[in-house]
Amino acid sequence: MSSFATLLVSCPDRKGLVASLAQVLYGHGANIVDADQHTDTVAGQFFQRVHFDLSDLHTDRTSLESAIREVAARFDMTYRLTHSSAVKRVAIFVSKYDHCLYDLLLRHRSGELHCEIPLIVSNHEDLRPVAEQFGVRFEYVPVGKDDKPQQEQRALSLVREAGVGVIVLARYMQILSDDMLRAFEGDVINIHHSFLPAFVGGKPYHRAYERGVKLIGATAHYATADLDEGPIIEQDVVRCSHRDKVDDLVRRGRDLEKVVLARAVRAHLADRVLVYGNKTVVFE
Repeated sequence: MSSFATLLVSCPDRKGLVASLAQVLYGHGANIVDADQHTDTVAGQFFQRVHFDLSDLHTDRTSLESAIREVAARFDMTYRLTHSSAVKRVAIFVSKYDHCLYDLLLRHRSGELHCEIPLIVSNHEDLRPVAEQFGVRFEYVPVGKDDKPQQEQRALSLVREAGVGVIVLARYMQILSDDMLRAFEGDVINIHHSFLPAFVGGKPYHRAYERGVKLIGATAHYATADLDEGPIIEQDVVRCSHRDKVDDLVRRGRDLEKVVLARAVRAHLADRVLVYGNKTVVFE
């Protein structure tokens, strides 16, 4: 996989976009393996994901990237080019709930998540044995009302020292500061235990029970300064009934949470997500 690259593009929609990118890649000897595109006709925006093989490149990667920059400037494109050889490093933040953490670590062990997980950060000691079971470094960073800024800076230092580029909040029951989110803008994935925008904030299952809903859900989204309002990556729902108590909703919801979070993390790692405004395009 080291010879593959992925190009994500967004720009105002106009004629010639697809052809121009394809010609540049072909002209340098890159072989397009997969290409997907979407046009938002309301916003007048074009989005494309191109996955290509570099093994028969006629030139070098620097020349190819320069040619892509020229096309991007001509069409007013915002783009991101990533190479499969640059494996993303992920830190998982957790509190006491273990279901999402276990699921991510098992999927990683099985090879389903193409990344490295060098670090788990938690504000409780409860899940240290899980980290030890999988051989992942565990750092206990307790957070109190009086020392939250200092402890968050410590967590940020740990993440940077580990060379992490993606943070996954796997039921981490703390709100990250604006400074922390800015440091990893677009690379912090959170799982919220409701079908957003319904029941933002705390205890959504309790509020869903009180409201008598017939569907509960889970939402994976990019964390932003606006609590539970970041761009949505993945969602799913399950039916419930008047017979379900709060504990039943929690049990059903946890099954959803881990699956939805895993889908979102997998999409992000595969460079299949483009953010525009407060929305996303998630390519198959």
